[in-house]
Amino acid sequence: MMRKLKYYTFWIMHFIKWTFIVLFGSSVFFVLLYRWVPVPCSPLMFIRLGQQIISGESPKLKHRWVPMEDISPDLPLAVWASEDQTFFSHNGFDFAQIKVALQEKSEGKRMRGASTISQQTAKNVFLWPSRTWLRKGLEAYFTILIETFWSKERIMEVYLNTIEMGDGIYGAEAVALEHFGVSAKRLTRSQCAMIAVSLPNPRKMNSASPTSYMRRRQSWVLQQMRWLGNYPPK
Repeated sequence: MMRKLKYYTFWIMHFIKWTFIVLFGSSVFFVLLYRWVPVPCSPLMFIRLGQQIISGESPKLKHRWVPMEDISPDLPLAVWASEDQTFFSHNGFDFAQIKVALQEKSEGKRMRGASTISQQTAKNVFLWPSRTWLRKGLEAYFTILIETFWSKERIMEVYLNTIEMGDGIYGAEAVALEHFGVSAKRLTRSQCAMIAVSLPNPRKMNSASPTSYMRRRQSWVLQQMRWLGNYPPK
């Protein structure tokens, strides 16, 4: 009996070890691959398609990868100003904002997002949307990987090409064509600021049909863009 137990224990541990090696190796492989290769799709794109089909809607997925030189320089500047002004100084995590968010939650306030652009990119490319500890742990793991192997400019490029920017719309080129009838390279400064405003909830905040709140927020983003100056910082 003890002999059988040792035998099964050995194979279970062997299986766990090789499962870990395969998962770790594949994660590093794809992070290194996407350092140079365009990201063709994301888990969220397939999840949204499934949700559309289940609800009886016509499937909609607008996505086209474009390099950073084909995106208006005002868009990364607007996103930097709106989403994560410490992007170029942190190592993937803004611990000051995390502390503030946890403090507000302890005071009974609504938990606000404290994710950096790096964390959002890790989630968009490799994971699924949820608030479980498993997902957050994996997000931290992939954030460390992309901060290690990618430049800040690459993280921003991937972010701008994979982030959800509307109902069935992903990335700068798709939202520029769908909402403004121009390529991402021809987006105006105001349009870029409005897109950035919509990012916290792009399916409810439509950059093509902004609310009064979005216009007020746009003015703030434009002010922050002037303060930051240029992207990338010199």
